Amino acid sequence: MADSDRTPLLEAETSVQIRGPLGTPSPDPSGYGDNQGPGSTWSTNNCSEYARGAEEANIQWAWGLEGERTDETPGTAPGDVSGVGPQRTLRTFNGVFSPVALSMFSTVLFLREGFVVGQSGFLLTMVEFALAYFILYLTILSICAISTNGAIEGGGAYYMISRALGPEFGGSIGLLFFLANIFSCALYITGFVEGLVDNFESGGSLVSSGDGIPGGTKWWNYLYCTAVLFFCLAVCMIGGAMFARTSVFILAVLVVCTLSVIVSMFFKDETCVPYPKSNNIIYPNASISYNHTKCANYTGFSIETFKNNLWADFSVDYITDTKMSFAAVFAVLFSSVTGIMNGANMSGELKDPSKAIPKGTLAAALFTLCTYLVLSLLTAFTSERDLLVNNYNYLQQINLWPPFVVIGIFAATLSAALGNLIGASRILEALAKDRIFWFLLQPATLTTRGGNPYVAVVISWALVQAVLLIGSLNAIAPMASELFLLSYASTNLACLALNLAAAPNFRPTFRFFSWHTSLLGLLGCLVMCFLINYIYAFGAIALLFALVVALHLRSFEQSWGSISQALIFHQVRKYLLLLDSRKDHIKYWRPQVLLLVANPRGSCELINFVNDLKKGGLYVLGHVNIGDLNDLENDPCRERYKWWLSLVDKLKIKAFVEVTLAHSIREGMQHLIRVSGLGGMKPNTICLGFYDNELPEDSFAKLRLRQQRKIRFYTAEESEDLVYNRFEPLRAIGVEKSLSAMEYLCMVQDALKMRKNVCLCRHFNQLNKESVLRSKQHMFIDVWPLNFFRPETSNYLDNTCLFMLQLACILHMVPGWKKRTILRIFMCADAQNTHTQKKEKKLAGFLRQLRILGQIKTVTWDHLTCLIPESVSEADIDDVAKHRRHGIGLSGDYIRGVNDLVKQQSHNTAVTFLYLPKPASDLDLGMQYLEKLETMTNDLPPTVLVNGIHPVTSTTL
Repeated sequence: MADSDRTPLLEAETSVQIRGPLGTPSPDPSGYGDNQGPGSTWSTNNCSEYARGAEEANIQWAWGLEGERTDETPGTAPGDVSGVGPQRTLRTFNGVFSPVALSMFSTVLFLREGFVVGQSGFLLTMVEFALAYFILYLTILSICAISTNGAIEGGGAYYMISRALGPEFGGSIGLLFFLANIFSCALYITGFVEGLVDNFESGGSLVSSGDGIPGGTKWWNYLYCTAVLFFCLAVCMIGGAMFARTSVFILAVLVVCTLSVIVSMFFKDETCVPYPKSNNIIYPNASISYNHTKCANYTGFSIETFKNNLWADFSVDYITDTKMSFAAVFAVLFSSVTGIMNGANMSGELKDPSKAIPKGTLAAALFTLCTYLVLSLLTAFTSERDLLVNNYNYLQQINLWPPFVVIGIFAATLSAALGNLIGASRILEALAKDRIFWFLLQPATLTTRGGNPYVAVVISWALVQAVLLIGSLNAIAPMASELFLLSYASTNLACLALNLAAAPNFRPTFRFFSWHTSLLGLLGCLVMCFLINYIYAFGAIALLFALVVALHLRSFEQSWGSISQALIFHQVRKYLLLLDSRKDHIKYWRPQVLLLVANPRGSCELINFVNDLKKGGLYVLGHVNIGDLNDLENDPCRERYKWWLSLVDKLKIKAFVEVTLAHSIREGMQHLIRVSGLGGMKPNTICLGFYDNELPEDSFAKLRLRQQRKIRFYTAEESEDLVYNRFEPLRAIGVEKSLSAMEYLCMVQDALKMRKNVCLCRHFNQLNKESVLRSKQHMFIDVWPLNFFRPETSNYLDNTCLFMLQLACILHMVPGWKKRTILRIFMCADAQNTHTQKKEKKLAGFLRQLRILGQIKTVTWDHLTCLIPESVSEADIDDVAKHRRHGIGLSGDYIRGVNDLVKQQSHNTAVTFLYLPKPASDLDLGMQYLEKLETMTNDLPPTVLVNGIHPVTSTTL
């Protein structure tokens, strides 16, 4: 190396600025060999049948007859070949429109219509309905888009979300949606019992005083809720088709009852409607028998009544004894119109879900909205506010035939409860079949011959029974609303992500949506979540993210295609195009390492070490298969690539994998150097294992032993063994290496010719990172920034010396290493040299300029320099300089002395960085060069021999 490339330590006191071309980011250094020391054993791989088998399976599925598919399908448990599934018999009206309309009517239609208008006033009621249906319609558009983008299996909304967002988010949101259906079922059953008690309890509107069913306490109400829930259980056990037939009949009954209310408002004369005795605001002491009945006026159509009902006037709810607000009233309203996914929940039993779900859901939402608006307008014109806020059952008492309203209440709430109970069971069944939550939900996969998941129904029934303990309808409503809003937000998020990812296969037949509608729906749901109850909102979101983290730690065997991968690809491609290697600057240099590994069975310690060394840079594990594609039936790299990815996951490192096929290892290395990385992210550092005759050690065995000491809850031991056993055994005693010493030297020379930094790593089978990080006393990271093969250059720091310092500094910046290690920089000096202190001061100032915090340790080496011949004839000076540059002209005593010097300072050293001289271009001298390197590094701690090509440090801002 020319003197101009070096930084003199004894020249004038001038600030140092490293100039020169910046190398592209580099992958971490690694050893190419079977144990980061000895050479690697290479063998030609047998032809793999994996790729051909997978392709043939796909072709058979694509062209097979309908109903003959035998491979695993999404939504079925792996290995499930029973062939038993739900019978698809439902159409748009009975499978989607009816359950959606019934669920959206539920409690508001007959029990809370007056409550909403009385508390919020007519104008604010219109705003609340507009806001609720705005969110619902935006979500419906997202549901329609996703549901028309492919075949839908059982599980409805969960199936659509999970297949769009992936198992982590899909499973988490699916569980929340399951809970939302559980809470809604309890909500509607509570509404059913409220109507039952108001009408049939002693003093109720349909029984005379002293008669009627027993009541008066919450436990009687809980008993009635239990009985109604048991009836729902019986209907659900019969199956979805029975529910569909029931829902069509109930919807017809409900329409008749609603029409009776509208007709009654036109023909009912003005009357005084009594307050219910359960109203503790009007009748504050239940133990007193009041002789008179208090009432409020039903005025019939009146402009004065309409004006009084125009504006909001929030008061205390006589059931929960709490002051109402916009958020509280909206929560009650919204929880009652959240049934837009009840049709999607039946997707496994719909004949054509891609057509039925959009048509049925949109039509049902429009039908219910029109009904609510008409009833709100009529209510505001005909009923005084006192009546609306103090008698939630007033519609019954103004009806021409009161039992119509009773039937309507029972029909609306019971059908909505049935829809949610069946929806919850179908979601639970889908979660269980996908094995999202390990084996915990496995019993929910059991079904009848007709495909009805009876165990999932029973589990859902038991959870609803527990939720009923909360009590009143208005208390359950905010919780149900929060869960549904979060589920709807995730549905909009899924559609938004599919839009933004711009995946070619996202081609829904439903066109009336865009990313704008999905984004508005997402924001609307999140805003209303926090507006209704920020505590519940934070709790639901915290539960969601806890589930996401738990599922992320779990390795899923099946792949549905995660939207996150599509979004990452979209963004990475965009930013890679912006990453211009021509704009690289030395200030932002980072190592980007290509680590060449023959057999990871002997290289795990080195692979993990380089992962610490990369400092956020590119890290590529490279592997060369020896062979000729012309002689093989399939490319063996395809299957081996998956093995390496599994290993990367198991080692928990941040690395890419490149596997190539070549006639020789040298040729394969050239392929990897050229093709690894992309755009501005290309390797700038090549790491190889050291070439020696030591036998490799099985690092898989050590890794397995360490893992057995840890508690694992998500990784099966069988899967670990599968990863470990895929790679061939290590080279045994007496087995010749397939990589020759001369080819190894050529590989080092090739890397330098291609302008890459080179690191040769030895003894890394001795590195135990856990013991280093647990050590009670600090260990050292040692740097020897001088070329022992050219001792006359010891007063200079060239690019290689600076590269060594940079790598050591990066390693010392890693959190674990920083806490338990000390960086030491060694300076060799003659004992008789008077400039030693000045040289040490100069080095300390230079390290401060580079912001490298390390200890400088001066060692004397007079006993070594005296072994270097000084007198050389003028004729031989060029040959001697050439030989010395590669260590050829140095005596064996000198090299062994260097080894002893380093060894004496390495008693408590974790890693040592040494200078790697360039190999001789004359390959005849190559063996001597390797022997000198081997002698110099014998019996040392884990050692990295470094040769730097580019400047990597900067003292400027």
